[in-house]
Amino acid sequence: MDTMNDILHPGESTAADPGFPHAPTGWSRDTATQVATKEGLTAGPDHWEAVRALQDYFARHADSGINARELHDALDEKFHAKGGIKFLYTLFPRGPVAQGCRIAGLEPPAGSENASFGSVM
Repeated sequence: MDTMNDILHPGESTAADPGFPHAPTGWSRDTATQVATKEGLTAGPDHWEAVRALQDYFARHADSGINARELHDALDEKFHAKGGIKFLYTLFPRGPVAQGCRIAGLEPPAGSENASFGSVM
């Protein structure tokens, strides 16, 4: 099965982490850990689960575009058993969509960040 990297960057060699099959090209857990540290976070198992979910969502919706509200709702549903979006805000206090995407190596969707007011999602 092709990963998102294979589809978007055919023929490129990527050393993707096998635990993150939909990671963007050039993304690594080490880089993500550095981003998380700069943002005041210590990435744990729940953070990595959310990163995988974000990368998977982006891979599945690459053709149709990423809508911030739909992504927000998908995360809420995916993590419902743990408390949904409230739980994700404990992991990513600057917003599970915006901050989570930065750590996942993804471009946060339009409308998920506002530099003057912080994250809106």
